Amino acid sequence: MLILGIDPGYAIVGFGLVESAQGKHRLKACGAINTPAGIPLPARLWRISVDLEELIVKFRPDVMAIEELFFNHNVTTGIGVAQARGVILMTAEKLGLPICEYNPSQVKQAVVGYGKAEKRQVMDMTKRLLNLNAVPKPDDAADAVAIALCHARSSTSLLQHIHH
Repeated sequence: MLILGIDPGYAIVGFGLVESAQGKHRLKACGAINTPAGIPLPARLWRISVDLEELIVKFRPDVMAIEELFFNHNVTTGIGVAQARGVILMTAEKLGLPICEYNPSQVKQAVVGYGKAEKRQVMDMTKRLLNLNAVPKPDDAADAVAIALCHARSSTSLLQHIHH
């Protein structure tokens, strides 16, 4: 199973592709979709849609795992992220890509085993579980990889319950 993890944003959308088979996980690709500063939001949203579509067509993932949105700090930023997230969901839907959503504590729980883990612990475990030399850069890509890993680790446990 090839999982596309997405860390939504409107300036930067992090992505991570994790291949998961028989409880083993490996990183296929990761990075970020960057939208130029200073261009209007609709143009940024269009760029995200076009780049994401290219990514999905190129790698043909089986599922998209995306983080749920929480308005914790700045509502204005949150609105931009929410709009970007809408475009990301729409693009996946348009291409027939199934979508699974996880909240931050589910990601922490699946990757670290503790729902209140610190970001640093999540990054460290992501690196260890995927046998990487370093935590992926930028942070948005690392977050996206953790989200994909969360799906890999939670979906396999669900599948095992269904089949046995």
